[in-house]
Amino acid sequence: MSFYTSLSGLKASQTEMSTISHNLANVSTNGFKRSDTEFADVIASSVSADPNKMVGSGTVVKSIRQQFSQGNLVQSESSLDLAITGDGFFAVKPSIGGAQVNYTRNGSFLVNADRYVVDGQGSHVQIYPVDGSGNVIATSASALTSLRLPATSGTPKPTQNVQLSVNLNATTEVPATAAFDRFDATSYNKAVTTTVYDSNGAPTTMTTYYKRTTAPIETVPPAAPDLSSSWDVYTFVGDQQMQVSGGDHIAMSFDTSGTLTNPSAPTQFGVFTPSDTASNQQITIDLAGSTQKTGSTEILAQVQDGLSVGELQGVTVDEEGFVKASFSNGDNQVLGKIALANFSNPTGLRQLGNSTWASSGISGEPAYGEANSDGLGALMSGAVESSNVDITEELVSLIAAQRNFQANAKALDTSSKISETIFNIR
Repeated sequence: MSFYTSLSGLKASQTEMSTISHNLANVSTNGFKRSDTEFADVIASSVSADPNKMVGSGTVVKSIRQQFSQGNLVQSESSLDLAITGDGFFAVKPSIGGAQVNYTRNGSFLVNADRYVVDGQGSHVQIYPVDGSGNVIATSASALTSLRLPATSGTPKPTQNVQLSVNLNATTEVPATAAFDRFDATSYNKAVTTTVYDSNGAPTTMTTYYKRTTAPIETVPPAAPDLSSSWDVYTFVGDQQMQVSGGDHIAMSFDTSGTLTNPSAPTQFGVFTPSDTASNQQITIDLAGSTQKTGSTEILAQVQDGLSVGELQGVTVDEEGFVKASFSNGDNQVLGKIALANFSNPTGLRQLGNSTWASSGISGEPAYGEANSDGLGALMSGAVESSNVDITEELVSLIAAQRNFQANAKALDTSSKISETIFNIR
């Protein structure tokens, strides 16, 4: 009988050493939770047995209990790295179309080729959907959806109107080259570029060239300076020259005070087809507000009404779990809110490896919620939770397990010698 008692102690000590070894092996595994081995004594009894004379039959491993204490937080440079400070788990789906939901504390997330945010095993991070104002519209398990980053934002709008006001230096001389040539800088005085957009939202450069056609008028003081003059304005969108009614340029004129007198209304260019699209486009330019004063030539106002499609530039997650995306056109969108889950008995979760768990009958059903509510912890972006294994504690436990093993082995050896003594009696 003592053989089996000592054998149960050896097996229990081996199980404990295996648990400790597993803890130590995962000391650097993000989101890992250490386990403790718990034992119970074995007593074989009956109603007729004298309770004062009962001898135990050894030990048994009662449970290997997971310890969900907080691990250290390690800073990272990725805004998609998340850590939970407090209770809760991230919900992830191994298959985007499946019903299975797993749970993890390892918030080291990344973006896959399909722009879904996933963990290291490719499981999709689950979020609550939001409306256009960024308000959560549902928090039930059935409302969970996989987080996907949009590639673009906004609806493109082709440029239809451009306002361009400049101050032209009144002392500027007439260009030396009489015939305008946009490739010859001596044939014009000033070039101004404006970014315009086609029907696809693609940017194109509109270049407006200013060429003075009348020389400055000299006056003798105390007479007021005469700032009257005329200019020709040529416009190109990309490599296409814009045409106006009656010619290929707009005639500008200023009165003696340098105030624009012509054109008195916006000028509409002819229809053209941008190089990157088959859709025709027509632009109207408004030169109102332009002046001719002494001083440097400068842009006074430059506005166009076209819109581009914004390219994704960055993603952030705040403490409440809202995922926000920013785009190159200035748009900002709330994509959703990170879903967290908790359990009435987390130690009953089924370990799946890769720092993930699944619910079980012992853990209870998941209770979904939002960060900082319903007993769930806060979220920290740019950080991950490391293992909660304490190396010193595990090494001390390993020494104790080794001594327990040696003691049981000694008991087994003693029982063997006693049996040998009995066998040698003659």
